[in-house]
Amino acid sequence: MLQDTATIDYRYNFFIKRVGEMNLVWGLENEDGWAMSSSNEDEDIGVIPFWSDRAYANACAKDHWTNYAPTSIPLAEFLENWCVGMANDNTLIGVNWDVNMFGKEVNALNLALEILKLLKISKVNIAFLEHNDVDDFIEKLNHSLN
Repeated sequence: MLQDTATIDYRYNFFIKRVGEMNLVWGLENEDGWAMSSSNEDEDIGVIPFWSDRAYANACAKDHWTNYAPTSIPLAEFLENWCVGMANDNTLIGVNWDVNMFGKEVNALNLALEILKLLKISKVNIAFLEHNDVDDFIEKLNHSLN
């Protein structure tokens, strides 16, 4: 059953809040790599789904993803490596997809910016490898997006 926009938006906002609190993002991985799908909007565009909680990722490890296991990614690594790399590869992020593999699909840099803005408001400090701090990362993302 398709979910309404309010539910999808709620799950998206919950993802941003939760990963900011936990400093972790969850994906599904097996020996061949990470679970990936085609976009619900354009099947020529790839989407890698990520979840805010291990249980949500685990619930989606079914059907053609039964041989995948929930795997955590530290938030700093997710933002610096995954989001930037996925944007460069023109791959979208599926945010907190449901068990029917349905949910919001977003540009990786836009999602990173949303998470970083929340971290800044919450005064959360994360040690990045390639950026001095949250403000530095936000400035560079804003430059990339403009």
